[in-house]
Amino acid sequence: MQRFTVNPIGRISVKKDGMYLKVGQKYIPALRALDGFSHLNAIWWFSRFDSEEARSTLETLKPYKSAPDIMGIFATRSPVRPNPIALSTVQVIRSDYEKGVIQIAYIDADDGSPLLDIKPYTPSLDRVETPGVPEWCCHWPNSTEQSGSFDWENEFNF
Repeated sequence: MQRFTVNPIGRISVKKDGMYLKVGQKYIPALRALDGFSHLNAIWWFSRFDSEEARSTLETLKPYKSAPDIMGIFATRSPVRPNPIALSTVQVIRSDYEKGVIQIAYIDADDGSPLLDIKPYTPSLDRVETPGVPEWCCHWPNSTEQSGSFDWENEFNF
């Protein structure tokens, strides 16, 4: 099987003063023309979960209260997976493209997580008007905006 090399373009900063995508100096020119996008897709590495054991986990016991008793890891958003790649849609608060810093509203990453790529969120390619989901999660919010006020702690078994 072919192996791939992935090089981070920067780091995710999660501090008391805010959350940021910080792009390395070399990659700052790649930020040109991002102005005007309210949201971005941040692709990052779950570095805390990059172990042989985590990469070998293919099934998990019921992580969500209403879910089936055993789930394949691809049916979850768990950081434990064969390749610990994460995808988060983030809202842009402000950007300093000269410094390579984008302040975002929220991301479920740890401070210092490697940032692999940034793509603009565009409804024509990223939005699905009527997505189908299993019955066990059909009561979850329909948007990231609604997710902020949803009682997520009541959904998980951890």
